[in-house]
Amino acid sequence: MPKTVLITGATAGIGKACAHIFAENKYNLIITGRRNHLLEVLKSEIEQKYPISVLALNFDVQNKKEVSQHLDNLPQTHKNIDVLINNAGLSLGLTPIQNGQTSDWDTMIDTNIKGLLYVTKIVANLMIANKKGHIVNLGSIAGKEVYASGNVYCATKHAVNALSQAMRIDLLPHQIKVTAIHPGAVETEFSLVRFGGDSQKANKVYQGYDALTPTDIAQTIWFTVNTPAHVNINDLVIMPTAQASATYWHKNL
Repeated sequence: MPKTVLITGATAGIGKACAHIFAENKYNLIITGRRNHLLEVLKSEIEQKYPISVLALNFDVQNKKEVSQHLDNLPQTHKNIDVLINNAGLSLGLTPIQNGQTSDWDTMIDTNIKGLLYVTKIVANLMIANKKGHIVNLGSIAGKEVYASGNVYCATKHAVNALSQAMRIDLLPHQIKVTAIHPGAVETEFSLVRFGGDSQKANKVYQGYDALTPTDIAQTIWFTVNTPAHVNINDLVIMPTAQASATYWHKNL
């Protein structure tokens, strides 16, 4: 029987790369995202390429009502979720705390923390009923180190780190694995979103070195999900070779 993976924030970047690698390995997909047109394009693209099924769910993880509406009413054929990849997340702004936009803070907290919780609560209960499962939470090096002007974003990713540890304890009696993946710089839409669509600022983030790619992270997630039943990768930090920490780089500029 084919396995099923649920991927949040699947319309671009790491989520989209995960959709492709799991589909290539014959997993059925449940993909979620805010941009319905991109979800439908990805669904069509994958179903044409791979002999699997794709259920596309258009909702925003920060909206508890929408999360419940979609995930509490999954078709019976899609309730047997083997893997949950909590990928949806974002950063808005890069400013000192005293200059921060409270609306940006709300969006980051509601997406990166509360959205992850809303999705996990429902899916974890499905996994408990199925007596199996693996939850993969996308953290960040920002969840291990705080850097200047990262304040609230760093706080949300520290929360993801703590929640991953807590989930691992709470779900231990049910033998559900929990893995946290903490990437350094990955070249995605991340910086474009952080800088409000300013492509010049966003491109500078990735100049002078080889950043990680979404596929690098998707392959790492695939590795962690495919360890033997008695093995769990609890916590994994993955960086470009040119990046030693959140703030130390070797760039050829």
